[in-house]
Order: sequence, then structure tokens, then C-alpha cells
Amino acid sequence: MRKTLGLAAFAAVLACSGANAQQVNVKIGVLSDMSSLYADIGGPGSVAAAKLAIADFTKDHPNVKVEMISGDHQNKPDIGSQIANQWYDVDKVDMIIDVPNSGVALAVSNVTNNKNKVFIVSGAAASDLTGAKCNANTVHWTYDTWMLANGTGTAMVKTGGDSWFFLTSDYAFGHALERDTAAAVEKAGGKVLGKVRHPLNTNDFSSFLLQAQSSKAKVVGLANAGGDTINSIKQAAEFGIVKGGQKLAGLLVFASDVNALGLNTAQGLTLTETWYWDANDTNRAWTKRWHEAGAGSTKYPTMIHAGVYAGILHYLKARLEMGGNPEGKAVVAKMKAMPTDDPLFGKGTIDATGRKRHDAFLFEVKSPAESKHPGDFYNLKATIPAKDAFRDPKDSGCPLVNS
Repeated sequence: MRKTLGLAAFAAVLACSGANAQQVNVKIGVLSDMSSLYADIGGPGSVAAAKLAIADFTKDHPNVKVEMISGDHQNKPDIGSQIANQWYDVDKVDMIIDVPNSGVALAVSNVTNNKNKVFIVSGAAASDLTGAKCNANTVHWTYDTWMLANGTGTAMVKTGGDSWFFLTSDYAFGHALERDTAAAVEKAGGKVLGKVRHPLNTNDFSSFLLQAQSSKAKVVGLANAGGDTINSIKQAAEFGIVKGGQKLAGLLVFASDVNALGLNTAQGLTLTETWYWDANDTNRAWTKRWHEAGAGSTKYPTMIHAGVYAGILHYLKARLEMGGNPEGKAVVAKMKAMPTDDPLFGKGTIDATGRKRHDAFLFEVKSPAESKHPGDFYNLKATIPAKDAFRDPKDSGCPLVNS
């Protein structure tokens, strides 16, 4: 896929840079869903990823002291905002990272901007974070709804899936994913026949799936994530949707979802991700360390976990070069000015909107017969280069582009 910088080589680079820097004190808050439908894609696994990043950086930079705290936003924007305010004002947190759930992430982004701190989004997907609601204190690292739409959505239309019905999670993330995918489908020559929106973290998809089935659309686009994606795919199998000739498009599917579903149920799903644990030796070695850091040996890291690790490394590199205790906007400006380079995502950039740019990959879930070992989930169908994987900044609507 991509050439990656080995962990040992990366540590050597870090050791050489900033070796004589002054003492730097940093406090990081990992804000995630620790107990509900997004806990497997973020949650304790994000905490483990953060621990690895801090350990790898501070091992070679004893002059950098990093403290980490974590919290559970419970998928509620008001709770996420309360925690962010508490962390910034009372606990003196410098940077918040992760935050799966776009509604919470948009709220935390606003708080961060008001407090002039730093927010690195790895967990949330809404492209609005680098669109009309962008700000100079937020970096969107791992993936977004525009990327997912133009990866999976466009690919499905090109292979004959030219009529769509959306099953959409009824909050900011689902709305953004549905909007961006519908635009990609129509641009590619397809049609959207209808949509239905379901409550977040629901257990019963029967009425929604019946509407999708009766639409006769060739593709049922699942604009949801985590536990909602798992439940909707399982129940779609019970309703015989795929056997009836319709295709399921998992617009946001993670390795943890495939693990929970099993290959018998998930096989054939087309999906787009920016990082896969079994893609190369570097990723596999990192996954072993991630397990040992407390993530649990039966789980598989997601691109969100990889984004937490990589985002923290880049943030700490910027803080090391700047020294002292700079304001959030200055740190983010430094992060944008520095090329990104880490073992998991390789080389990349952060554009004017705060969008981290790197390659994305179109995968298809393997059949049980194709899988050679536990966690061997995907066949690579296409690599989408960084310049095409994410939205052109001039089309983003972000006011930072012309500022």
C-alpha cells in the first residue's frame, strides 16, 4: 500500500530532533465513548493508542512531560461540552483528542475555539468540521464523510449500484454522511430513491429495513456506525435483503464491526478506510503493542485508534519545536506548517481547513474461505491518493481557506 517509516527509525528521528529543547509540559485529554455503541471503535482502545504515542515520544524526549486523562462523553453534546470546559478551565488540559460522535465533536470544537486550545478529531466523521464549521483550533485527522462518500459511494455506482436508499442515523454524523454520499452518487450518475432516519443506538431496525426493501433500490446505504451498523447489517440478513438482490453499502465500517459480525455475515461488503491493522508488518507490530497497552487481545484496532496515535505524535512534535506554552491557534498553525510523518499513516499534510490528508483505501470484506488468519478481513480493491481522497479546500466552505 504505502511505504511506512519503521518504528525504530521513527524513534531515531525523534531523538535527533529537539534533543536540546527546553522542558515542555503537556496535558492531553482523550474524550471518547467508553461504554456504548462507539466504545469498540474508540473508547478504551483510544486510551491505549494515546498511551503508546506518549510513551514513544517521551522515551526519546525526557524534556517533554506529558500527562493524560480520559473521559466518557456518553454521546451527548452537552456532556461533551461540560467535560471540555472542565478540562480546559480547571484541569489545564492543552489538547483534546478522539471524540467519536459528530454532534459531540462539533460542540467540543466550538468550546476549544472559544478557549483557544487544540482539538484533534480522530473519532468523528462529519465533514462540516473542516467545512462551514471549521475553526483555527481544530484538526480533523483520520477520515470524514466526504472521503467515505466519494470512496464507497462512487465505487458502488461505477459497478452498477445506480439507485440508492439511505438508512441514516438521525444526528449530525448520519445527516452529513447521507448528504455527502447522495452528492457523490448523483455526481457519478446514480439516483437516490429515498431515505429513512433511525434513532441513535436503536435495537430494532425492522420498520426501517422494510422501507428500504420496498424501495427496490439496488443499494441500501447504511449512513450509521458502530453498534448501529452491526445491528442493521445483522437484521438486514434476517430480512433477506441481500438474498433478494439488493446490496448493502456500509458507508462507515470498521475492523471491529467486521470482527463482531463475522465474515459469514460481513463478506462482500465494500468499505473505505484510511488504515488497516493487517496491511503491513509495521501495522501488525503496532497492533501487538496496542494489545499489550490494555486494549485487549481479542480486539482489532481501528483507523480511529491509529489516528489517535498519529495525531498525538504530530502534536507533540509541534509543541517540542515551539517550546513553552503557546496558544492553541499557534500550535495548530505550526502543525499545518509541518509535514506529517509517522509509522502508521506515512507522510502527509494538514491543509488550511485543518483536514489531515493521506491515502484512503477501498476494501472488500473477504469470505471465510479467503481469510488466512484471525483478523484477516479485507481484500484491497483500490488505493485513493491523498489528493483525491479528501475534499479540495476551495470547495469546503471553510472561511480559513481565504483568510
